[in-house]
Amino acid sequence: MMTFYKLEIFIPKTHFAHLQTALQSVDAGHIGNYDSCLSYSEVIGTWRPLDGTNPYSGKQNEISQEPELKVEVRILSENLDKTLSAIKDIHPYETPVINIISLQNQE
Repeated sequence: MMTFYKLEIFIPKTHFAHLQTALQSVDAGHIGNYDSCLSYSEVIGTWRPLDGTNPYSGKQNEISQEPELKVEVRILSENLDKTLSAIKDIHPYETPVINIISLQNQE
């Protein structure tokens, strides 16, 4: 049985193509005889940069709100480290939001 994770990645729309390329480079989203499989939806993110931060968007100590994409992709558990590294290499946020969810799927 293979073990999978689903990643939820929040990213500005402007960086979506870079994220797709990064995910393809580490074979994220490979399902059966298909690759580059992912889903995305538009969401609104909110945050408040605290003292000592260097935000991509927004001002320190002020609540910010902007549209983002929530990208969902399935990966093999053995590819987790290289996938996270590829995402962080292109992600503009100081602290990217990447949720890692364990899946019970079998292929």
